Amino acid sequence: MALISRKSFQLFSSSTQASRSALMTLSKRLNLISGQQKPQNCSSVAMRMLCVKDKPQYTVCRKKHVQLQMKPLSVNETVHLYGDTRNCTKSNNVWMDEQLCFKKLDSLCTSKEIFYFLSSLEVMSDTVASRALQKISEVEVDDNGLKNPELLENEVFRALCFQFEFESSNLSNTGLLTALQALIKLCIDPQSTLMTSLLSESQERLGRGQLSAENLCALAESLLELESPSCATLEQIVSHMQERGIERWSPREIVMIYKILQVTAREGKQWQNLINRLNSVTLHTVSQLSPNFASEILNSLVVLHQTQAVPLVTALCKHSVKHVPYFTDHELVNVLEAFLYFGQNVQIFTKALERHVPKSIRTMHPQTVSKVMHYCCKKMILSKPIFDAVAEIFISSADRLTTDQIAAYIIPFGTLNYLPPNAASLFGKLEAVLHTRLRHFQPHTLLNLLHSCALIQRYPINFLPKIFSPYFLQKLQAQTPGLKRVAMSQLTQLFLTVTLECPFYEGPKLLSKYQVKACPTPHNSPDVHLFKRVKTGLLYLLKKRIYFASEVSTPYFYVVDIEIKLDEEGFVLPAAQLEEVHRRIALCVDGQNRFCAHSHNLLGEEAIKQRHLQLLGYEVVQVKSKDSDLLLLWLRKQVNNYFAILKTVISINS
Repeated sequence: MALISRKSFQLFSSSTQASRSALMTLSKRLNLISGQQKPQNCSSVAMRMLCVKDKPQYTVCRKKHVQLQMKPLSVNETVHLYGDTRNCTKSNNVWMDEQLCFKKLDSLCTSKEIFYFLSSLEVMSDTVASRALQKISEVEVDDNGLKNPELLENEVFRALCFQFEFESSNLSNTGLLTALQALIKLCIDPQSTLMTSLLSESQERLGRGQLSAENLCALAESLLELESPSCATLEQIVSHMQERGIERWSPREIVMIYKILQVTAREGKQWQNLINRLNSVTLHTVSQLSPNFASEILNSLVVLHQTQAVPLVTALCKHSVKHVPYFTDHELVNVLEAFLYFGQNVQIFTKALERHVPKSIRTMHPQTVSKVMHYCCKKMILSKPIFDAVAEIFISSADRLTTDQIAAYIIPFGTLNYLPPNAASLFGKLEAVLHTRLRHFQPHTLLNLLHSCALIQRYPINFLPKIFSPYFLQKLQAQTPGLKRVAMSQLTQLFLTVTLECPFYEGPKLLSKYQVKACPTPHNSPDVHLFKRVKTGLLYLLKKRIYFASEVSTPYFYVVDIEIKLDEEGFVLPAAQLEEVHRRIALCVDGQNRFCAHSHNLLGEEAIKQRHLQLLGYEVVQVKSKDSDLLLLWLRKQVNNYFAILKTVISINS
């Protein structure tokens, strides 16, 4: 490792001879520490420093796009770099000093304290200096970037950067790569001479095969943080890693290769053999993975489209259950996205979420809460503990949420047909937010939100004039995905809702050209096996297929699973008959796909359909999976009064 010694520029200010004399004295002093005789090298370093002493240096903060000038170094804050001490004869003493420095740095909480501590050191190794930069990046960088850009103008910081730039070839691998990681995190411009020097030196050592597996991981992390990492360099890192044998890789090395492959392989075709080997090795290390590593690997498997890696995905998803309380927001989002992408549905994971989310929701990022609700919605999981907690937090934090987050919080309530205990306060708050921020919502987001409210009988009367206006419909059509069938179905159902359930509504109507004749049923189509059993039973009872019709399109947007027509005396009429129809029976064949997962709670789309069919004059008979055997037993009894049988079914299911 190299040594950095803090001395003043007074050593070089009087004359060239005096400077050389002082430099030789300094070199001899440093040789006592390093155990190496490199006075000539030290002299060349010092002379180079003299030549650029008054040259301004520029650093650019990428995220802020602010150019900060590095002023000439002050007399009291200059640091000098000498030699490589990897073969140091007094390495034990140096190592002890380093460990003390590391412990001290770990205890400091502000960059000011770190700079003061560095200024107090007479001698420091490059690893201590790089660790100091790393600590500064930890305390001064958050999710929003650099907290205080002015720290880049600090004289100690500039002195360190100065030496790292001009003495990159003398740095140890650890010092070089730790400094590179820290400076990237501090948003230093990758095109600056400082970063160019460190990156160039790192790539040269990579090409010469001088980097250990740990060094390769550190370099890969740095390159992946850059806005445009070099795929050629990343592929070179993969090649070096492969030479060390995949079977011997540590979990950290496994994670790093997955992350590199995300950038270099994308769909993984040219690296699929390596990915297959990597998946196989990872499967045997799943139990050793930390929450962060498990999350990163799942994310990589999603990006690389590893749908064939079923054993690994299953093992990781089950392993994630015990880590739910320890995932960061970002890690939890990765895991939820993987569960959705791979179609995993582990009930114990849901139970873990139900324990974790209500306790942690006040400290969770709104985007994480949105992802949890999206996960529940897509998996049709009606988790009352989670939904109740979200309803509670929405009331207190709605004003701070984005419009997309507001929609993500509320839409699942309608989709899964659930009203929380504080429904009045929840939707009162939503209405207040909509009145204030209605124009900020994207058209499709607003339509989805209001439609979900209608599903659970929270009618958005005050906002429908805007929804049905030609101006809004034009905006809806202009925005991707445009005015497709799903959007038109939502508009039609909203119009039907106010017509049937809100007769007092006197606002504008939905023009007929925006209405659909039938509702698309992506997941509301009847259960095939249950449907077949019910039709078989009806055929056995009624003798002829003409006495009932299946999947009947009504003039009112909905499709009835099975329709039976009765005359005034309660006898069955042929399905095609249009006259003398006194009553219509709508058999809703509700398989599990129309209910929330592991629940008997109807989904919002099916609930509103049955509600509207009743208002349209149908006798609605709900046939559930668990009732089918009993229903068919009743249907098999040959009696003359068919309506009596259907009436019995209605009364039992109501």
